[in-house]
Amino acid sequence: MAVETFGLEEKKNDKVLYDYQQVDIDKIFSVIDTHPNHYNLLYQLPTGGGKTVIFSSIVREFIQRTNKKVLILTHRIELCKQTSKMLSEFGVLNKIINSKVKELPDQEDYMCFVAMVETLNNRLHDEKLEIQDIGLVIIDEAHYNSFRKLFKFFEKCFILGVTATPLSSNIKLPMKDNYRELIVGDSIGSLIGKGFLARAKVFSYDVGLQSLKVGINGDYTVKSSEELYSNMSMQEKLLNAYMDKSKNKKTLIFNNGINTSKEVYETFRNAGYPIRHLDNTTSKQDRKDILRWFKHTPDAIVTSVSILTTGFDEPSVETIILNRATKSLTLYFQMIGRGSRILKNKSEFNVIDLGNNVVRFGHWSAPVDWKQLFRSPDFYFENLLSDEEIEREFKYVMPPEMREQFQQSEVVDFDVEAAYDIVIRKGLKSKSVLEWSMEQHVKMCVENSEDVFDARILAKELKDDISSRIKQYSYCISKSTKNYRDWLEEDYARKLRQQINAEF
Repeated sequence: MAVETFGLEEKKNDKVLYDYQQVDIDKIFSVIDTHPNHYNLLYQLPTGGGKTVIFSSIVREFIQRTNKKVLILTHRIELCKQTSKMLSEFGVLNKIINSKVKELPDQEDYMCFVAMVETLNNRLHDEKLEIQDIGLVIIDEAHYNSFRKLFKFFEKCFILGVTATPLSSNIKLPMKDNYRELIVGDSIGSLIGKGFLARAKVFSYDVGLQSLKVGINGDYTVKSSEELYSNMSMQEKLLNAYMDKSKNKKTLIFNNGINTSKEVYETFRNAGYPIRHLDNTTSKQDRKDILRWFKHTPDAIVTSVSILTTGFDEPSVETIILNRATKSLTLYFQMIGRGSRILKNKSEFNVIDLGNNVVRFGHWSAPVDWKQLFRSPDFYFENLLSDEEIEREFKYVMPPEMREQFQQSEVVDFDVEAAYDIVIRKGLKSKSVLEWSMEQHVKMCVENSEDVFDARILAKELKDDISSRIKQYSYCISKSTKNYRDWLEEDYARKLRQQINAEF
C-alpha cells in the first residue's frame, strides 16, 4: 500500500531490519515519544552494525508519525552520498545540501535533507538558508566536535547523535555536555557471535614508542610519528610482518603522516608487491581509480593516512595493519572496523598491530562499558596505560631463524627482573645483572662458533636481545633515559666483543 505521507515513496526494496536493529529503533522512539523536542540523545553501535540502515528507518518512521522534516548532518561528502542513497532505498525523498546549494527554493518538495556540517554552518550564518519545520536532527559520527556549533540553530528539535564510540574527539569537550543520555546497541562480540561481523585475529609486535610526543589534541604528533615509522628498521619490521602474516591478502595499512605512507609505498613497491598510496591531497579521480583497483585486485595493498577510517566500505579487506600508535579509542575502532565486514567466504580477518594499540585499549572485540566511558571520560583517559608501562611488559623472543644459529645453546632467554631481585636480596651491585647476562651471551656465541670471527658475527645478531635486556635493566634501576640506555648498549656490545676475544 502506498504511503500517503508527503515526501515518502514506496520503498525501492524491502530492507529487512535485524532483530537487534529493531530493538534499538524501538528504544530510540520511546525516548522521542517521551521528549518530542529540545532533547539530545546519543546512540552507540559498532562499525558494521548498520547505523545508516537504522537511522534511515527512523527517518521514514518519524516522518510518518509526525509529518515533520528531518535533517541529517555528516562531516564528509562520501557519507552524505551514502546516506542519501540509503534514504532513497527506504523511499525517503531527500536533498543533499552541498557547496553548490546556495538557497533552497524547492525545500517544500522534500521532507529530508542531508548536509555537510561546514556547508550548512556557512549558509545558516550568512542567513541565506532556513529550513522550515525540522523536528528531528540526526548527527552521523557524532563524536566529532565540529557539529556543536550547529546545535544552537536547532534548540527546539529532537537531536539524535549516532556513533560507534561515544567519546569526544576533543578530551576537553566531553559528549555528556551535549547529550542527555546514551543508548548502547549490540556489542562487537555479540555481532560476531550472531554472524554479522568477522572475527579479528590479532598479531602484535612490540614497538618502542617513548620517542613519540603527544600533541594538544591528546594524540601522538605527526612529526614524532614520522621520525619513528619512516626509519629503516620500522619499515623492515612492517614488511616482515606483512610477509609473515598477510602475504597475498588484500591489505589496508594505516599510518600517521604522509611521508611515512609514501615510504611504505616505496618499501613494498621495491619488494615487488602491488601497492598504492592515498592521502587527503590525492585527487578525486585518482582516489576513485585507486579504490576501484583495490576492489578488483585480490592481493592489493593500500597505504593511507586516516583517510579511509570513515565513509569507506570494502568487505573484501582481509588484513588491517596499524602502522602507527594512537591514543584515540575512536580511531582504533575505526581502523580495525574497516576489516570487519563479512562475506560468504570470509568470517575472520587479520589485524597486525605495530603501535602497541591492542595492549593500550584491549582486544577490538573485548567488552567496553560505554555508559561508564560516556559519564566519566576523564577516568578512562587517566587509566590508560602509558607507553613506559606497556614497554615494561615487553618480552623479547628470539626469531626462529636466529634461534637456529644458536641451536647448540639449550637456553637463550634471560629474566632481567628475576636476576635483579636476586642481586638486591644478596646486596650485590646492580651491574651484576648485566655481567650475568653477558656471561650467557658470551657462552652462546662461543658454543655456536668455530672461531673468534664466527663468534663476533653472532654477537652482532644479538643487538635486539641486548637492547631489550638493557631496557628492562634500566626500568629496574629507575633510570630509563634514552641517552643512558644508548650508552649502556654501546658499553655492553664493546665488552661482549672483548670477552669473546678473551675466550678464544
